[in-house]
Amino acid sequence: MASLSGLALALESYRGRDRLIRTLGYCCQLVGGVLVEQCPAKSDMGTRLLALSAQLSRCRTVLRLFDDLAMFAYTKQYGLGTEEEDLFVRWVSVLGNLADQLYYPCEHVAWAADAKILHVDAAHWWALSTAFWGLSLLLGIARSLWMVLKLRRRLRSPTVAFPGWPPRSKRRTLEAQIRSETLTVLSNLADLANAVHWLPPGVLWAGCFPPWLVGLLGTVSSLLSVYQAVRARNNQADAASS
Repeated sequence: MASLSGLALALESYRGRDRLIRTLGYCCQLVGGVLVEQCPAKSDMGTRLLALSAQLSRCRTVLRLFDDLAMFAYTKQYGLGTEEEDLFVRWVSVLGNLADQLYYPCEHVAWAADAKILHVDAAHWWALSTAFWGLSLLLGIARSLWMVLKLRRRLRSPTVAFPGWPPRSKRRTLEAQIRSETLTVLSNLADLANAVHWLPPGVLWAGCFPPWLVGLLGTVSSLLSVYQAVRARNNQADAASS
């Protein structure tokens, strides 16, 4: 019952619902792609799963039509990151926010072109939005790798390693942060591989992935995101109860 209540609570939030739709969509693409490619007798079921995956992806695209304001508020709040002590993290974050902010309107135009609302080249706008998404992922990977290096240096420093100072809880906190940043790198790498696949042909491995591989990478990324969200919620609950 506790897990069911947790799932219901997660689905009440936009981010929680989006994670579930994303995970289901990629899982359907993974299973459907395998059935179509490896099991001819079950190719009809695989085709249906791929169609379901496409519909879930379109659902997320429509829901993102309303994300611009929230992203703008976050970008405005962060500004130039003057409160960030690390200069590299500061500017990588600023550039990442800018890439995310530009991603949304490009995707909206592409969606409107597909829906015949705007008479523009949808492929051009899809490529542009995917490029901004890929740039944001690259910046996120660079930021997380830098944070892992910084945290490991702190963990190995004499101050941290000295018995009794800081307390063991501080060491556990640093180790948890390293694990979180490492999982973020893995999640972003999986998404980046798919982002390149969706770029126009001729760019690296664009267009070379079979559906099952796109589904596998997306499923890995989605499950890592769900895991991190659950861990963060549990940590908040533990902190509130202590």
